[in-house]
Order: sequence, then structure tokens, then C-alpha cells
Amino acid sequence: MDVLSDVLAAIRLTGAVFFDINASSPWVGETPPTTRIASAVMPGVEHIISFHVVMSGSCWAAIGDGSLSPIKVEAGDVIVFPGGAPNVLSSSRGERSEPNMALYYNPVDDHLPFTLLHGGGGAERTRFICGYFGCDVRPFNPLLAALPPMLCARKPTDGSSWVTDLFPRVLAEGVNRRAGSETILAKLSELMFVEVLRRHIESLPPDSSGWLAGLRDPNIGEALRLIHAHPSEDWTLERLARRVGLSRTTFANRFAELVQLPPMQYLAKWRLQQASRRMEQPGVSIAQAAAEVGYESEAAFNRAFKKLVGVPPGTWRKGRSAGAEPANAANEA
Repeated sequence: MDVLSDVLAAIRLTGAVFFDINASSPWVGETPPTTRIASAVMPGVEHIISFHVVMSGSCWAAIGDGSLSPIKVEAGDVIVFPGGAPNVLSSSRGERSEPNMALYYNPVDDHLPFTLLHGGGGAERTRFICGYFGCDVRPFNPLLAALPPMLCARKPTDGSSWVTDLFPRVLAEGVNRRAGSETILAKLSELMFVEVLRRHIESLPPDSSGWLAGLRDPNIGEALRLIHAHPSEDWTLERLARRVGLSRTTFANRFAELVQLPPMQYLAKWRLQQASRRMEQPGVSIAQAAAEVGYESEAAFNRAFKKLVGVPPGTWRKGRSAGAEPANAANEA
């Protein structure tokens, strides 16, 4: 079981490339917080992550609220804002502007990405693409909390292949309106996100904590693999500890230190995430979904689900099938 792949599938990661921008100095572009544009660019998606890929030239990238220092981004680099924070790209460090809200809509009579010319017409030019990843947050998304507010993946300096090298060809197909180019760009962006995550995991310091650090740890990573491969198994702290070769106390402390959740609490939340996906499938009853992830009674499942999500599973399912988020679930989760 590949835990990262399992989580990405369960949270329904989807990608879209929205803008192909040719900018000339001086220029600045500001992206609003994704909560302001979510319903326009990805209707029905719980959480949206913005990303930018520098195709040529360079620029500065920063969080819009100034909470992090700007960083220089070069051709081939990818910058991702997992929390959906407002962000700024500019030709000069520290520039700001007002976002153009008219740009953010999902076209029904046109193709993505939108091609834009931007800037003051100077000699220094930067080409970059911008897009979004959509994903579920609830019942349980262990990935989002493990990511920093701004994540930059650098193009390899050894000349090895890099996923961003594939974008120019697909963008050229889009200009010619070739069938399927929009879907290829979306899937390519999802592939890029996985590669960015892998590089981030590999770069984590040895003393890091969080879910991604847990994946990298031999013992805790194996425990996560067991949980994800067999969520309905009658796991106990003792059984998991024995399977990964640690004492009960060492395992419990190490898991909580890295993953930021006790093992049994992580298991319970992941079961609810899996059950929520099963409930959305035609013909699957709530009782069946509960049993498939290890709950012995529907009543116990209902209590656990409402405690975590804020609404009963039946209400959740009705809201999801209608394409709307259940009332007050976001506030009570």
C-alpha cells in the first residue's frame, strides 16, 4: 500500500491549469485567497490550493499577508500555496497589487488555460502558468495540515528530467485547440503535485514532525501502511506496535510525536474518511459503509461521524449528492 497515493485518491485531488501568462517588466500579479474564488473556479470543491510554474525567466513569490519573506523563483521552479493563502508574483521583490476578480471563472464556452499578456512592456520577460488543485478536507485530510503555507520545489540542477518540462508541449497543443489538451494539463498538474510532495518529503530535516515525516520513518511509515491497507482490521495499539517491531509505549509516543495524532485516533479518522467515500457510491448503505471500515454497529458509526464532521452521515451524504456542503459542517468539524 502506497500511503501517499491512497490519501491523494481518498481526498479526490484534482488539478486545473487556468492561466498561461507572458509578463514583461515591471509587473505584479496578486491571487486572492482561494476561499474567495473557490465557487467560481472549482464549484463544489471543499478546498482549493493555488500553484504557479515558472516556464521561463524569473520572479519573486510571496504570501499576500507578508507572513513569510519573498523568495526568488527561477525557470522550472514550482511554487504551491497549500492553505489557499493570498499570494503575489512580481518582477521586483515586495510589489503588491489588487487581484482582478473578473479573471476567476470556469468557462463553459472557451478553453483553459486563459492566455494573458501582462506588465509594462520592458525587456525582462517571464512566462508562468497558474492553476489550482481541488481536494476534500473532511472527514479527514492528513496531508493539508502537514504542509507549509508556501512550498517551493526547485528544478533539478543536474539536468535530470523534471515534470515541468512537459508543460510547453501540452500548452502548444492547447493553442491549437487539440482535443483533450485541457485534460492532459490537469493530469500533468496532478503529477507535478505528487513530485513536489515527494521532493518535500525528501528534504525534511531529520527532526521534523508531521504526517509527511511519519511516512518517511521506517517504523511509523510501516504502521501507516498497515492502517491504510487494512482499515477494517481489528487493530490495537499492541498489535500495531508488534507488527512494526516496537514496544507499545515507544510506538505510541513515536507515532504521536511524528503524526501529531495518537495511533488509534488516526485509525478512527481514516476509517471515517474511507466510509465517507463509500457512502457516495450508488447502492451502498450507511450500515454497509460502516461495516466495511470496521464498525460493528451503525449507531457507533453515526456517533463517531457526527462528532468529527458535525452532521450525521445521512445528512452528509444528501449534501454531497446534491453538490452542496452540508450546513454548518465546516464550522463544527
